[in-house]
Amino acid sequence: MNIVAFKHFDFDDEEAFRTWANRKGHHLMMREPSLGVDADWMDGLDLLIICGGPMSVYEEERYPWLVQEKQFVKHAIQLGKKVLGICFGAQMIAELLGSPVYRNEHKEIGWHPVNRTSGEHPWLSGLNETFLSFQWHGDTFELPKDTRLLAYSAACRVQAFAYLDHVLALQFHLETTPACMEAMFANWSAELVPAPYIQSAEQIRLRYEQSKHSHDALHRILDQISLS
Repeated sequence: MNIVAFKHFDFDDEEAFRTWANRKGHHLMMREPSLGVDADWMDGLDLLIICGGPMSVYEEERYPWLVQEKQFVKHAIQLGKKVLGICFGAQMIAELLGSPVYRNEHKEIGWHPVNRTSGEHPWLSGLNETFLSFQWHGDTFELPKDTRLLAYSAACRVQAFAYLDHVLALQFHLETTPACMEAMFANWSAELVPAPYIQSAEQIRLRYEQSKHSHDALHRILDQISLS
């Protein structure tokens, strides 16, 4: 497969995606939309991954490059390309499908349980009914029209949804590495305040071994995407 992944902050760690792509013989191109989006990337594209980011999808005045990125993502969806959105990427997909994105009542930071619904999608067939995942987000959205709700958590009603058979949106982070988490603590420490669904850096570090299980789960999802 030819894969393009959009990266939205410098210290985002591509290890989980790169390891899988190299092992499976796929071609992965990491691109930063803030530097510009090339329409030619669509040629031969098999999978578009929209990674997380500290910005909000509705901040186009502050981040004008979002306009071009959204146009590219929308076109990929319309062309029937496989699209996987993660956190910020899931929120972008929701907005493009007509749902407003807004501040959630609670920020969700740390390791939190995610529950699958009765909704089925082959790309998630390898995930348990309840699993632990890293989270770091303050925005949420309503379930877009004509989509299937696939997962939820105590703090966030929409943790995963699917649009048709080729678009999957995940609010949670299976890809985050301990190194990336450490950089998050250093750069975004102001967000680690006492709150119902915000864990401290120390609490998060205690579960670093969970990252391996999360990467395994992400790789199972990517395996299913590649087979579809």
